[in-house]
Amino acid sequence: MLEKAVPIIEKTGVKIIGLKDRYAKIVMPFETNINHIGIMYGGSLFILAEFSGGVIYYVSFDSSKFFPIVKEVSIRYRRPAMTDVTLEVALEEEEVQEIQEAADREGKKDWVMDLELKDANGEVCSVVHGTWQLRKFPDKE
Repeated sequence: MLEKAVPIIEKTGVKIIGLKDRYAKIVMPFETNINHIGIMYGGSLFILAEFSGGVIYYVSFDSSKFFPIVKEVSIRYRRPAMTDVTLEVALEEEEVQEIQEAADREGKKDWVMDLELKDANGEVCSVVHGTWQLRKFPDKE
């Protein structure tokens, strides 16, 4: 479902393989994301990381009051990925509550996540630092 929200994300073949309250596990398939030298395309790894912010929003925040945007994402490619790549993302209940309360009061609130993208052997192939923002929908009158 979420994988189809943005057409370019769907084209990568990314799949959410675990989803529960404040947690998601997402996999980027190798076969549909191979670059010109036979490793996973760096842009696909970036998409996996950026997409995780929207997925964790979906299982953490009140979507009737708030929406997410990405503000900044940096990725460090530590080693070539030559298998499917998996990312796990989670937020603590207290963090979600704090972010949501601040966004409700101030109209928006940033949250930061540090993520690891791992190959099929559990080796970290990329590390990501990102800032997302929860924004309150304008009041409808």
